[in-house]
Amino acid sequence: MAREAVKARERKRERLVAKYAAKRAQLKAEGDYEALDKLPRNASPVRLHNRCKLTGRPKGYMRKFGISRVTFREMASAGKIPGVTKASW
Repeated sequence: MAREAVKARERKRERLVAKYAAKRAQLKAEGDYEALDKLPRNASPVRLHNRCKLTGRPKGYMRKFGISRVTFREMASAGKIPGVTKASW
């Protein structure tokens, strides 16, 4: 499980990206790259990293569910994810 500080830092980046999204789009459309450079670095969406919503795990992220593969397997086995069943053939 990720440290709380790491998860908080990622949430802070998400807020910054959302805050500056319109301004970044406007500056890119105008071609004003000098003003774009003056924006905070963490306002760039490239700096975001997908993390598990429950544990904060950065690797093995399943985009469709928003959780890591480990958490997904535990929840699916417990029957907590609707529509997901164990494969059998």
